[in-house]
Amino acid sequence: MVESKWILCPICQNKTRIKIRGDTMLQNFPLFCPKCKQETLINVRQLNISVIKEPDAQTQSR
Repeated sequence: MVESKWILCPICQNKTRIKIRGDTMLQNFPLFCPKCKQETLINVRQLNISVIKEPDAQTQSR
């Protein structure tokens, strides 16, 4: 039997609607949390979840 687990939101630590298995690979996946309404980019490889930090948009100076 293949091991599986629910992905937890990296912000509020609540369960999302996505379930992954041991052989799941995701890159630049937009994970949406239904509780805190935040979207986060994640990578998943062999049940290891890593959050992708994006730089905030900066205003243009003239």
